[in-house]
Amino acid sequence: MASAFLGDAALASDAYPDVPEPMIFDMMRPLGAKRGELEVNTLATVPLSGDDDAVHWAPEIEYAFADGFAIEGELPFVNGRLAELKLGLQASFGTTGGGRTGHGVQYLGIYDRRAKQYRSSFAYMVAHRYNSRWSSVTMAGLADVKLSGGHGRNGVILNHSAFYDSREGQVLGLEINYQGGSEGGLLLMPQLHQQLGGNFAMQAGLGAERPRGDIFRPTAGLRIIRQF
Repeated sequence: MASAFLGDAALASDAYPDVPEPMIFDMMRPLGAKRGELEVNTLATVPLSGDDDAVHWAPEIEYAFADGFAIEGELPFVNGRLAELKLGLQASFGTTGGGRTGHGVQYLGIYDRRAKQYRSSFAYMVAHRYNSRWSSVTMAGLADVKLSGGHGRNGVILNHSAFYDSREGQVLGLEINYQGGSEGGLLLMPQLHQQLGGNFAMQAGLGAERPRGDIFRPTAGLRIIRQF
């Protein structure tokens, strides 16, 4: 999770821009993370209407094993059932605009325990710092990368998050996430990022989600973060 406020001097550096991470479509450490950075966090989301009242929650661990490279392990649960196993890799590969824009890629492998199927996703990421208060992260890619022939199409992933550093230690954001394919949908998630004491942080959101073929329904989310 990036820090919540930057001065103008930091904007002019050649380092990667300091930009918050989206709450729902999580990054595996910020772009340009330094070797040895370690974070554990858990995201929980729950729909607030409709027939589905299951709590989806996922503890995960993120580690930068080299400058600009990170790995992530995640265990998604549905209520008390372990639904999936996830392993992700992320690479940063430079900045443009005098350090205002960072670029990277992310790969995520997912094993569905109930269906006994493996799928993967790949996304290109752009993190941009506009000024000392406004920033954004944009991700675009494929939700189900197919390396061989077969039926079906790769579902498109589009995620854009805009952030406003409202005060020291606090960020306001809006995340828009679209995923194509039969299991895709659209999510709009206004969110609050708050630094807490002892290297803890919180991300909380209340928004709306529309699964494919359904209507928009309210949904809530909370992520608790501990950095080491």
